[in-house]
Amino acid sequence: MFTQIKTSKANKIIVTDLSRRFNLGAENVIARIAFAYSLSSGRKLKLSDIADSQGKEYSKNVLFGNNFPFYIALLCTHYGIYKTDKDIPKYIKLHLDDGLQLLNKELNDNPNLNGMDYLIDKIDAGLKTIG
Repeated sequence: MFTQIKTSKANKIIVTDLSRRFNLGAENVIARIAFAYSLSSGRKLKLSDIADSQGKEYSKNVLFGNNFPFYIALLCTHYGIYKTDKDIPKYIKLHLDDGLQLLNKELNDNPNLNGMDYLIDKIDAGLKTIG
């Protein structure tokens, strides 16, 4: 399937900044959150909109850890594709870059909001939609 995914050049700085602001540990934590956040928006991104690959590089295991099958299941369900689809790495990259941009914009629009408060608000809003 794939072994490495790289963010866009612009997102290399953003993932570092978001990791610092959220203070949740390694940069792959923010990358996971960004990927899931982008998927949760419900938008279907176009493969033709894929950005450059000159940014932060993640191996499959670093990016998703032991939860790789679950992330792929979310992606496949979202797009109605099978887990062996050749475009899965492109969709992962699209949603990783998109999620980093979304998170960065929201935090820049609310400079007094810290990362943990932001995450708690998002989790609370998500729980209200299922409960």
